[in-house]
Amino acid sequence: MPRRRIGFWYRFAAVLCKPWLVVLIKRDWRGMEHIPAEGGFITAVNHNSHVDPFAYGHFQYNSGRVPRFLAKSGLFKEGFVGAAMRGTGQIPVYRESTDALSAFRAAIDAVERGECVAFYPEGTLTRDPDGWPMTAKTGAARVALQTKCPVIPVAQWGANELLPPYARKPSLLPRKTHHVLAGPPVDLTRFYGHEMTPEILKEATEVIMAAVTGLLEEIRGEKAPEAPYDPRRERIEQRRRTQAETAAEAAAQTAAQTAAQTAAPTAAQTGFRAAARPGAQAVAETGAEINGTESGHARTGRAKTSHEGESGK
Repeated sequence: MPRRRIGFWYRFAAVLCKPWLVVLIKRDWRGMEHIPAEGGFITAVNHNSHVDPFAYGHFQYNSGRVPRFLAKSGLFKEGFVGAAMRGTGQIPVYRESTDALSAFRAAIDAVERGECVAFYPEGTLTRDPDGWPMTAKTGAARVALQTKCPVIPVAQWGANELLPPYARKPSLLPRKTHHVLAGPPVDLTRFYGHEMTPEILKEATEVIMAAVTGLLEEIRGEKAPEAPYDPRRERIEQRRRTQAETAAEAAAQTAAQTAAQTAAPTAAQTGFRAAARPGAQAVAETGAEINGTESGHARTGRAKTSHEGESGK
């Protein structure tokens, strides 16, 4: 099939964006020879910055095969954004569809028309602490197996240094380099002819992401973790840690309350004994006074008797 014409809206977007991209970032682009000159295909790209759709789009635009990105269907409805999305041929994803294949119907149609459909298989910015690709969703594999089109793995690095994931302020200086490396098509032929079960889709997705990660290893000159970061597993682990911390805090509070309750009677008893000691002392002192008084009276009586005896003489 012939290449689709770029059209007014894409050229307009290029006029707006390319000068800024040229000024802000240097380019290290390799593997453009792997981009098919004709026919529909998919690119599977890692996602590590809010800037990288523009930086990667620049690479793809210069290849002569402009990318059609997938976006939420709501962005296509009205206003300037909707007109731009429709005009540049971006592809709506109907997430409200109950049929997973219907959600990607527009992407399948675009591939069958001979378009380049760009997938971010991770579905969002990577949450891997070191920026490696994380576990991916199965949309790219689903469309690839449905259309049997080439899947071109693409790794990129550098836009994340300009604007790190989830950051709000860019780091403009020193000027960053955007590295892009496209690889040969991923071989998915062993999955053709099989029912698209969750297991098949998961395995095909892992093959695609292994190719993307391998290219990123080449760019970065280091090995990726053996297992990709799994945000779902991390959420489960975080939930477990939170529950364990909550249980530990509850146990500590219970122990403190028990200790306080045990200490309260002891303190009361100690106070009672302390209060009883002054009373006993008072009784003792009173007894002593009584004894002293009685002794005094006895002495007085003896003295009186003696005096009377002497008077009789």
